[in-house]
Amino acid sequence: MTGQDLVLLLLGAVAVGAGVLVVTTRQLVHAALWLVVSLGALAGSYLVLTAEFVAWVQVLIYVGAVVVLLLFGIMLTRAPIGASADLDSGNRWAALAVALGTAAVLVTVTVMGFGSARKPVEAGGGSAEALGASVFRTWVLPFEVLSVLLLAALVGAIVLSRTDVGGRAGRDGRAGEEGG
Repeated sequence: MTGQDLVLLLLGAVAVGAGVLVVTTRQLVHAALWLVVSLGALAGSYLVLTAEFVAWVQVLIYVGAVVVLLLFGIMLTRAPIGASADLDSGNRWAALAVALGTAAVLVTVTVMGFGSARKPVEAGGGSAEALGASVFRTWVLPFEVLSVLLLAALVGAIVLSRTDVGGRAGRDGRAGEEGG
């Protein structure tokens, strides 16, 4: 086992451990911060695998944008910051079944991808140019749909957080009266 393998293994353990803490903690802000740790460990794994472009995209888009959007949503909706019993839906067994099924699929795909029948990588297959072409040609529509969805979630959070929706509050606090 090389040093690179060991660092990759440690980063993977941090990512999985932080991911477990994301879904098991009872505090929303702590869950968001554990998500930052998990996504950061994933970006570190990309760096170890010499995929610098993907690592920086991971940091800029997921850690820098999605988690910040999540934190703004928590703040704008005035969600409970501390421990909350409302966060437990009681579906632990269903969640465990889905988690085990997802893990089985991921392990199967990983084993199939790194199996003994490796195909040689074509020239430019892992380059930033090929990745950029794939993102901006093949995957541009899903990225745009996701950005509209995130924008709608932010607008919804702002609407939910406003207390003056439904009637205009005048200067003296009476709703529905115009100036005067």
